[in-house]
Amino acid sequence: MRRNPLTLALLAALAASPVFAQTAPEETPDDTALLDAVIVTGTRVADRTVAESTAPIDILTPEALTATGTPELATALSRALPSLNFPRPAINDGTDTVRPAQLRGLSPDHVLVLVNGKRYHPGSLVNVNGSQGRSSSPVDLNTIPISAISRVEVLRDGASAQYGSDAIAGVINIVLKGSDSGGSVNARYGQYSAGDGEIAQVGADAGFALGADGFLHLSAQAGQQNQTDRARPFIGTPGPTTPPLGVVVQRQGDPAVDYGSLTFNGELALGETFAFYGTGIYTKRDALSNGFFRPAGDARNIPAIYPDGFLPQINNVSTDAHLGFGVRGTLANGTSVDVSYTYGTNELTFDILNTLNRSLGPTSPTEFYAGALEVEQDVFNLDFSNQLDWGLAYPVTLSYGAEWRQDSFTQSPGEPLSYALGTFANIPGAQVFPGFRPSDGGSFDRDNVSVYAGLEGEVTERLSLGLAARYEDYSDFGTTSNWKLSSRYEFNRAVAVRATVSTGFRAPSLQQQYFQSTATNFIGGVPFDIATLRVNNPAAIALGAEPLRAEESTNASIGLVLQPAEGLYVTIDAYQIEVDDRITLSENLTSTAVRNYLNANGFPGLGGGRYFTNAIDTTTRGVDIVGTYAWQLQDSTLDLTLGYNYNKTDIDRVAANPATLTAIDPTALRFGRVELARFEVGAPRDKLMAGGVWKAGAFEFAATATRYGEFTVLFGNNPADTSRDQTYGAEWTLDLSASYTHERWRFTLGADNVLDSYPDEVLFANSTSGQLPYSGSSPFGFNGAYLYANASYTW
Repeated sequence: MRRNPLTLALLAALAASPVFAQTAPEETPDDTALLDAVIVTGTRVADRTVAESTAPIDILTPEALTATGTPELATALSRALPSLNFPRPAINDGTDTVRPAQLRGLSPDHVLVLVNGKRYHPGSLVNVNGSQGRSSSPVDLNTIPISAISRVEVLRDGASAQYGSDAIAGVINIVLKGSDSGGSVNARYGQYSAGDGEIAQVGADAGFALGADGFLHLSAQAGQQNQTDRARPFIGTPGPTTPPLGVVVQRQGDPAVDYGSLTFNGELALGETFAFYGTGIYTKRDALSNGFFRPAGDARNIPAIYPDGFLPQINNVSTDAHLGFGVRGTLANGTSVDVSYTYGTNELTFDILNTLNRSLGPTSPTEFYAGALEVEQDVFNLDFSNQLDWGLAYPVTLSYGAEWRQDSFTQSPGEPLSYALGTFANIPGAQVFPGFRPSDGGSFDRDNVSVYAGLEGEVTERLSLGLAARYEDYSDFGTTSNWKLSSRYEFNRAVAVRATVSTGFRAPSLQQQYFQSTATNFIGGVPFDIATLRVNNPAAIALGAEPLRAEESTNASIGLVLQPAEGLYVTIDAYQIEVDDRITLSENLTSTAVRNYLNANGFPGLGGGRYFTNAIDTTTRGVDIVGTYAWQLQDSTLDLTLGYNYNKTDIDRVAANPATLTAIDPTALRFGRVELARFEVGAPRDKLMAGGVWKAGAFEFAATATRYGEFTVLFGNNPADTSRDQTYGAEWTLDLSASYTHERWRFTLGADNVLDSYPDEVLFANSTSGQLPYSGSSPFGFNGAYLYANASYTW
């Protein structure tokens, strides 16, 4: 029975059309050119195309991204790629603002993000609450504006031997617009059918010539998104510690966001064979999200300040900057050289609004600055490549180079009253998110040096082979070596097979090693102030924490490439990814023994603690099916698409409790069924996408239907009590749009989730007395239908 979804998908792919994820680049819009589109991700061969790739790769144009109706890059990718999951968690502190995306069911930070082939910096936030992607500190894809993008290349294969840390699940390379002329202006407006979540956005880009052969392309984007809210009134017996009846006091939905971005991409010729190039992205987002409501009679409230209770809010300001420049060209002996430097940074500030510090009594402020997180990344690359004539069918490409990278992480404390313990109650700090304490603060850094080499080429007219190896030396945890073998054999122009096998790694982020904070979590419907302890904190060590090691992976894939008829392109790729020493966050340790220990060792008033650890091994197996079919009609074209991903993760090992934790609490559960289920069943097992675009003259009509598979959320770590566990059924969404083009103008009307589909509602026992009806793990959110209009002018 487990093979049924795969069998059905294989039959569907062979019998019908396949996937929009493989749309042609901006410069080559026709479907024949799609297969000849040159790729730069996952290979260093200068003229390798999509059809010739030894590993699965998808190309998305800005038209394909904007056709999804969303201004967010991560959301657009999730609607275009069957293997990418992007849920919309709510009431998860900073994770509401910086949402994590998953490729092939792995951790969000198992994906390496590049901009123009250069490493992009990660976000400073660590996801520590109960969302998919818990424990990760990934790149925030939504900091890169769609208006600046020429195309996105998504490599669905391990690539640590080629690019270094993080490329376990794959690589997303964002190629920015780089023309020396032309441009566009665009505007969009949208709103959910429930009457909220309005989105207004404007953008523009333009190219300019620099000298005889250079260019400078500028882009700008700004917008505003209002919050959505699907919360409901409290249902139950009213009392002093409950919300009032018939009034919606809680909020569950997307945050309110104001955002703006500026981008440049340029190149200037230096003589006949060299060029100077530069890239820059600056993005600022101001987001407002919500915590849990404190009723009037709650022990955490002060009725003199909030006689009707209060809903605390978190205001996050995220500022990102990316700057890269370098020189590339060809030496007299034919060697290609690329020397570059890249700098990236993300700062995330926390202001807590509409709150109080219960321990300060009636004079408590109601707003607090709770501190900030910041990461910085400096990367210096030296890359070479040569064409070697070994008497084979074609020259062999030899690539080699070196990289130096320095990462730093800074955690800045909040204002003193945001974390203070006053005399009125043993409940310190601002409600919902106590400020970072001075003991939490600090600056941490590390550096690493790596060298790599690779060979790629066509051994015969039909057989392509590739070999890559990489050695890295980190200042904080030692060395690692990785390799990759890839191959492709073409039986004829209609059928080819490809396979890869590789090892990979992901270095523990500095955030995972050194982040420390306290926040309110609801566990089993009961609020606890939980401390995330850095691994070298004496309290964490007593609870079993150890220095973090790098994750290690082994990837294997085999694929079939079919071009059986003109315009039809199908790829089927099966994969297995083993990850050892996977870094994750422990369960919330909240037993009486643990609380007593923490309260007596520098953490008064805490309800529990947790820490990062390399305590589990996992194996992920799955299959991707993608393709396209272009049907030329008499006076129009019909592009049909289909995509399918089946993905399953199994936990192979869970480390036993350390002796120190057992000494404090022999019954402690460092990893229980709730956290383990997040890996194995917390995301949809499969995802199916089918659609088409019909173009007739000035009109274009598009439709995409997506089926999200079921997922499961477990409640409580007692295996004998499964009454509150819930499996959410599969759901379909349907997106429709219609466009009209007149000369340089293009107008679009569309609706995402036009059938107004919602996920199953959570069990009443898990809904905070009916107030929070939807799960934040839903792969398509819980906002309902979204209607939008776009207008653009291109020259």
